[in-house]
Amino acid sequence: MKDEGPQPEASGEKIYADRRAFLRTCAQGASAVLFILQPRQGEAAYSPRDHFYGMGIDIAKCIGCGRCADACKKENDVPREPFYFRTWVERYMINDQGETTVDSPNGGIAGFPAATNEKGMLRTFFVPKLCNHCANPPCVQVCPVGATFATEDGVVLVDKDYCIGCRYCIQACPYGARFLDPRTRTADKCTFCYHRVVKGLLPACVEVCPTGARVFGDLRQRSSPLERFMRMNKLQVLKPSLNTGPKVYYASLDGEVR
Repeated sequence: MKDEGPQPEASGEKIYADRRAFLRTCAQGASAVLFILQPRQGEAAYSPRDHFYGMGIDIAKCIGCGRCADACKKENDVPREPFYFRTWVERYMINDQGETTVDSPNGGIAGFPAATNEKGMLRTFFVPKLCNHCANPPCVQVCPVGATFATEDGVVLVDKDYCIGCRYCIQACPYGARFLDPRTRTADKCTFCYHRVVKGLLPACVEVCPTGARVFGDLRQRSSPLERFMRMNKLQVLKPSLNTGPKVYYASLDGEVR
């Protein structure tokens, strides 16, 4: 018998090969998060190593219209039922007693009703939320099958062909940004509209924002809108003490926001 030499270890080799294939294939709809990284004729090749994406949100500009949440559902085929969101908007209401009330009716997708006790209300503001695409993502650490992973360009994705629906990543996410898709029984979350980004387009939520409250860009390009946003504003991230390295940066963020 011919000696074929030592065989590669199946698990690591296979996952690595499959991951490369995953990032070069495009699935129709949100039943799988697969994207084309191959250039079309006449287009430059997309190189993930040349980018590192993040998002900025200016709280002072958000009017709570909910267009971002609606556009996200339409673009990514997110279930239309309540409680399933890749991005949503919360309203914070602080009264003259220092008490804070937070609501988000249907994710803010249709806006917000008037406050019931406006007379005693000191401040009201809106806070868009989504996956923070952490540089040290706890969801990646707890996934037992490698279905959740971070790309070279800083986006955290879910390979639904690997996901077994164990919900570990949902429990590990400190931002409540993940849910179990009732149709596929796999984890789902914001992808920064990765299928658009690799083609040079903006995420849907950023594109439809009427006030420019959301800013998307490349942290490796000093001329990007996000870099300018970061230079011109005092920024905060959610739950900084957790050291997850969030890449969603908030301007004008109130201390009451959690």
